Amino acid sequence: MGARRTTPIRALAGAAAALALVAGLAGCEGANGAPVMASPWQPDFASVVDEAPVADASAIPAGSLMAKIRSRGSLNVGGTDAAALFSLKDPVSGKLTGFDAGLAQMLAQYITGKPTENLVTVTADTREALLQNGTVDTVFATYTITPARAQKVAFAGPYYASGDAILVAASNTSIKAVADLGGKTVCTESSSTAANDIKQYAPTAKVILFQTNAECEQAVEQKRADAYVLDQALLLGDQYRDKNVKVVGTPFTTEPYGIGVPLGSPEMKTFVNGWLKLIESDGEWAKLWQATIGTALTGQPPAPPVIGSAQGS
Repeated sequence: MGARRTTPIRALAGAAAALALVAGLAGCEGANGAPVMASPWQPDFASVVDEAPVADASAIPAGSLMAKIRSRGSLNVGGTDAAALFSLKDPVSGKLTGFDAGLAQMLAQYITGKPTENLVTVTADTREALLQNGTVDTVFATYTITPARAQKVAFAGPYYASGDAILVAASNTSIKAVADLGGKTVCTESSSTAANDIKQYAPTAKVILFQTNAECEQAVEQKRADAYVLDQALLLGDQYRDKNVKVVGTPFTTEPYGIGVPLGSPEMKTFVNGWLKLIESDGEWAKLWQATIGTALTGQPPAPPVIGSAQGS
């Protein structure tokens, strides 16, 4: 599909903030307790979004969901504003930054010509319903693709792969891997795939469920739970914000993240997959990773997962 480039208008915007973030991350700890050193240079988030492509009008057929979004002038997105590294609202500016937030803004720009999104906060319990009733056009919410969910909504992607990991109190030295969860009280979010994973990998653990990430993190801090299991990407965000907790071990499952779209709009899935291939091939995906997740993880951007490779995608 054809696309034209937008002209960067904030190429230097946020440079001071980016430098401050790099300096601040120098003392952070990684998932294994080792210091995480940020790359000496990361792309500026706003510039990455500004430089993202815009689709040619010929790529948006009349009567399609994309045409309705372009006519509206904004993309209705189901997501969150409280996930560090993925989608977090700045309390001063009110702007969203992070990997999921950036992708949503880039898709909005691809369709409408500007990175305008209307965020509708979702939970693991409401994502499918909001797509089914038309409240949102897409869901960007570290949304793991599963065959069961694919019966209710369609998934573009996967666009990123994570896996279940373990978060404990910073002072905890007894839990280092999934094998250490036996007999422990372990919490996770209700309706997440992690609940079944805990039962499979730590069958003697006592599982308690909460609705939100914040409730799970608080349970660990208050010693009501020994550990919290969820996607490593989200737990790293908790560690990034809160030095009272830490991520231990390595992921013990594979979680392919997809972009939720309405099941009744197959043209939208095809369109979004085409857009993903474009931003992956031209380097925009990697730049966004560096500007967001790459501020907390060392090394080069990973290779994106193959689109259509997950069951249900």
